[in-house]
Amino acid sequence: MSDDSSHQEGGGEGGASSRTHRDRAEFHRRLSAERRPEPSIAERIQDGGQTWRRRAPLSLWPRLLLSLWLWIGGLMTQVSASHQHFHPRSIKIPGDITLGGLFPVHARGPHGLPCGELKKEKGIHRMEAMLYALDQINSDPYLLPNITLGARILDTCSRDTYALEQSLTFVQALIQKDTSDIRCSNGEPPILRKPERVVGVIGASASSVSIMVANILRLFERLSQNLHHGDDVTEIINLVIPQVSYASTAPELSDNNRYDFFSRVVPPDSYQAQAMLDIVRALGWNYVSTLASEGNYGESGVDAFMQISREAGGVCIAQSVKIPREPTAGEFDKIIRRLMETSNARGVIIFANEDDIKRVLEAAKRANLTGHFLFVGSDSWGAKSSAITELEDVAEGAVTILPKRVSIDGFDQYFTSRSLENNRRNIWFAEFWEDDFRCKLTRPGIKLDPDKKKCTGDERIGRDSPYEQEGKVQFVIDAVYAVAHALHSMLQNLCPGSAGVCSTMDPVEGRSLLDYIRAVNFNGSAGTSVLFNENGDAPGRYDIFQFQMTNHSHPEYRVIGQWTNNLRLNLEDMQWSGGDKLVPDSVCSFPCKSGERKKMVKGVPCCWHCELCDGYQYQLDEFTCEMCPSDMRPAPNRTTCRPTPIIKLEWNSPWALVPASLAMLGILATSAVVITFIRFNDTPIVRASGRELSYVLLTGIFLIYLITFLMIAEPGAVVCAFRRLLLGLGMAITYSAMLTKTNRIYRIFEQGKKSVTPPKFISPTSQLAITFILVCVQVLGVFVWFAVIPPHTIIDYEELRPPNPDYARGILKCDMSDLSIIGCLSYSIVLMVTCTVYAVKSRGVPETFNEAKPIGFTMYTTCIVWLAFVPIFFGTAQSTEKMFIQTATLTVSMSLSASVSLGMLYVPKVYVIVFHPEQNVQKRKRSIKAVAQAARLSQKSLNDKQNGETKIVPDRTQ
Repeated sequence: MSDDSSHQEGGGEGGASSRTHRDRAEFHRRLSAERRPEPSIAERIQDGGQTWRRRAPLSLWPRLLLSLWLWIGGLMTQVSASHQHFHPRSIKIPGDITLGGLFPVHARGPHGLPCGELKKEKGIHRMEAMLYALDQINSDPYLLPNITLGARILDTCSRDTYALEQSLTFVQALIQKDTSDIRCSNGEPPILRKPERVVGVIGASASSVSIMVANILRLFERLSQNLHHGDDVTEIINLVIPQVSYASTAPELSDNNRYDFFSRVVPPDSYQAQAMLDIVRALGWNYVSTLASEGNYGESGVDAFMQISREAGGVCIAQSVKIPREPTAGEFDKIIRRLMETSNARGVIIFANEDDIKRVLEAAKRANLTGHFLFVGSDSWGAKSSAITELEDVAEGAVTILPKRVSIDGFDQYFTSRSLENNRRNIWFAEFWEDDFRCKLTRPGIKLDPDKKKCTGDERIGRDSPYEQEGKVQFVIDAVYAVAHALHSMLQNLCPGSAGVCSTMDPVEGRSLLDYIRAVNFNGSAGTSVLFNENGDAPGRYDIFQFQMTNHSHPEYRVIGQWTNNLRLNLEDMQWSGGDKLVPDSVCSFPCKSGERKKMVKGVPCCWHCELCDGYQYQLDEFTCEMCPSDMRPAPNRTTCRPTPIIKLEWNSPWALVPASLAMLGILATSAVVITFIRFNDTPIVRASGRELSYVLLTGIFLIYLITFLMIAEPGAVVCAFRRLLLGLGMAITYSAMLTKTNRIYRIFEQGKKSVTPPKFISPTSQLAITFILVCVQVLGVFVWFAVIPPHTIIDYEELRPPNPDYARGILKCDMSDLSIIGCLSYSIVLMVTCTVYAVKSRGVPETFNEAKPIGFTMYTTCIVWLAFVPIFFGTAQSTEKMFIQTATLTVSMSLSASVSLGMLYVPKVYVIVFHPEQNVQKRKRSIKAVAQAARLSQKSLNDKQNGETKIVPDRTQ
């Protein structure tokens, strides 16, 4: 894990010998001649010499690198000539082969100081893990037999620039300096202590430090390739030193072109980012924010997560926030406020160091957002307690990730047995002792602080102080063993049968050792295989933790899954704020309900608005609504269509019962009249009413009543045919007969005014013929309709299609539209209006001579009925019960018109025939002459009335 983010670079120590000053002056003179500004030394080292190769001409490249090397040599001379201890910040373990070690024993110092407070776990635990591994290897008779591994262990002080200065110790043994012009004050040549040669470096911890060290090793490799043989200033030998890190996880270190000597026993953050993305997707989140500490580790981790999420799709980044290296007061409160700008993104992917994690949690607590944010922490959070101390309620539910590891029991036994007496090789152990036991060791000349107790030396780690093995101890041990196994394989290949290091391996060639390191494959301290891919990366194996508070007195990190190229997560073992087992949401938009489509927000593929598929639409897919076919309606969940129910007018419906009851009464009444007329067929009243036309008229009335039952009956081809035929036929027969009667009376009345000669076509046979001709027009029209459009049924889905599709119905009916019904009745209406006109014209005929007045009242009433019918029929066209209302209106109107005709024309006659037979006697026969005289008297009476006379005495003598 790269558990320290990059730190701000500080200045290194300067100074060199006089010759070095001259060479550096020459170097700067050449650069000035080129008139190009150059980056600082630290920047040149950090980018691996890319800037120099880009700016300097090819012919100057070896000389430029040589000048840089002279600067480094001067720095080494200055360090070696100091009056301080040769390695004031290092541990020297003698051995046949020496390994370098880089550990953050101390934190970064404040106010420009290189080093700060001691780091017990990340520093001392990890450094002691290397010493423990060396002891185990040196005591193993099968691994590097007859060879003792030594070490030069340096403190990086958690600062990349300071680590760079320290790591120069590793490379100074790779050069042989020309000291011919250097003399001591007495004229004797100087005696320089030859530094041990480091064959490989274990470390570093922070990615920023590893990048700095890897760059300087790469720079020297380029230097050896470009320097010409014969340069007499410095001889360069074996410039490659392989590096194996136990904690650096920045993805950029996987670039084998830039960091070709770097390997690591921990997986890179690209694997970690993939594991975190898999966790986010398994939790059902698609909208998260990212939070990174500024530096290689944090920024590279977040960049890897964002790149993988873009490639995989399905997860969007709401906010990407960076924590500055030197945050100002209130910076973390601003970060929390910014995260709350997208409050739906409750999931926060965090790649940050311990201090930043703690301050983020503190800011969330100050903002009263405990339980709102759902953190997914990288391995820098892991299972650490220090980052969440006294902030357990804010961190509850946080999901964290750590490279798969186990606690090494042998190291626990080793470390807890360390004391001031048996661990003198660790120059920082006394400082650790004081910090761990909160006591003070007495030193000559230093007065003991009265506020601190005196250390007795009898304290024991784990007994008198809390102890928990640091998480990367396993990887430190594996890193040391990886180099040891590589050296063992190299020894077997280059020095077969040798009892130690042979001349072929003296010195150890770094490029060759790198190949052996990349080829190792052994079971590590955790029982899992240790191996590297072509980029020097270890396979991705992670444990997934969740910080849970089963009760507030015992919070803990609980393992809830693993990731090894794919995720295995136990969702049932997860627990969130307040003990809730339900996974909280971290989504931009919640899933749309059934029957709703997604309307995407432009530019944000995880955000959408839900729109209901309304009306007769159904949800075709998550983005589309489609109209159901005309014969279907959407299902209640609107995900599919279902058939629209089909209805018809039922006999038990009130819309059918009322018209049917009226029609039945009418049929019974008509039948009674017909029976009465037949029974008293030869009586004067029946003969006087015109028996032939009366039977025709009664037949029409009967058919008018009968059509009601056809209109209510279930539609079919036969029913539809009879509807067409009888709908207008009954009225045509009725009003044709009435028209013939009124026309006959009118013609006789008009002819009587002129002469006593009777008009033509007034006999019963003529009347029947005229009626038949008028009826035939209606029948002919219906048969033409039959020929053009045969009768059939249809299902009308549009008539009963209200806005709410739940009430939609298909109506089974005959193929008769509103207009076709009116067209079918139009001829009868024409006959009705004509008959009414003749009734009006015949109103002056004396009532003793004809039926003009009863017919007139009949037609007036009938016209009123049909005038009321029209607005009702067409005014209900938009009603959801249109068919029922129109059918009921039509049948009731027809029954009423038939009842008016029956009641006014025949009920009085039947009443006289049945109840007053004494009046059913033969009257004195009136001749045409008498009718003519009556017509003239009627005309005279009308003229007198117009002249002001009101009394008219009719002549009844005829």
